[in-house]
Amino acid sequence: MTKEALAELKIDRPDERIRQKVKQIWDGIAKPLDGLGQFEAILAQIGAITGTVQIDLSKKAVVVLCADNGIIEEQVSQCGQEVTAAVASSMVLGTTSVCKMAKRVGADVLPVDVGINCEKEIPGLIQRKVARGTKNFLKEPAMSEEEALRAVAAGMEIAAKCVGQGYRILATGEMGIGNTTTSSAMAAALLQCRAEEVTGKGAGLSREKLKHKQEVVRRALEKYRLKKDEALRILASVGGYDIAGLAGVFIGGALRHIPVVVDGVISAVAALTAERLVPGVREYIIPSHISREPAAKRIFEELGVHPVIDAGLALGEGTGAVMMFALLDVALAVYEDQTTFHDISTEQYVRYE
Repeated sequence: MTKEALAELKIDRPDERIRQKVKQIWDGIAKPLDGLGQFEAILAQIGAITGTVQIDLSKKAVVVLCADNGIIEEQVSQCGQEVTAAVASSMVLGTTSVCKMAKRVGADVLPVDVGINCEKEIPGLIQRKVARGTKNFLKEPAMSEEEALRAVAAGMEIAAKCVGQGYRILATGEMGIGNTTTSSAMAAALLQCRAEEVTGKGAGLSREKLKHKQEVVRRALEKYRLKKDEALRILASVGGYDIAGLAGVFIGGALRHIPVVVDGVISAVAALTAERLVPGVREYIIPSHISREPAAKRIFEELGVHPVIDAGLALGEGTGAVMMFALLDVALAVYEDQTTFHDISTEQYVRYE
């Protein structure tokens, strides 16, 4: 993948005719008009993305990009880098939170090593390692442009393989100590706002540690003087391999007409990065929840999407996106059954403009 090749990618618009047909089907189901609110619009969007009113979400997966971040040298996290490898290993065993939740909703978990700082490969992980973690971005750019592009390409390749294996919908997750700092720095640059506006406590910092984390992000913004339209430079300067890989998943999903569910703030930063790199990706993004991190709401507003879950989630791993799988399945049960007003001998509601 080169910068020039990335710039040449074109995203087709979802099929508006199908979107309208799905909406008409919803209106014919025996219930109040728009009775399922955003879920009706989301399933219409999925129909438009996939190009059919026969919506099939039967085979689903959460792609979890795992990577380490050099910025933890600045004491921005309670944990050390060894936790990333430990949790990734637990994902292979199926014992982490996202694995248990995915099993309940019938989804597969696909953990990927795109940049874990360990010498040996962790058996069971999909291997796409670009490097053993990023560099400390207060001292030097987190990665080179070429490394960032390699991580994006890895995510695109994984999305393509998932489509080839018959998956109908993907969710995005991540694991990497320090990645709420990288995502905060990226959010501040992409949105052109102050560090304090988008930098939160992550996995649980004290008030004093939060101020230090915000100062780290502020110093990075001053160091690189990033502009909002420099998505690749922002990614390489202060980002992470997990974010780059997730951006690739979003791009790859859009290219192959498969919906991709956004998880928390790190996934959301990746989605916005993907949209800035390849305009049109946003129309293939399905939001799930509003993270506790302060950047989340701003990013979703910038993307023009509206998450349906507002529960103060902050677990990561793709857990919120997997919750969205369950909600979509419940809504799809009503859509698939299609009990009409005729079936219950009742006059259909009229939609007034």
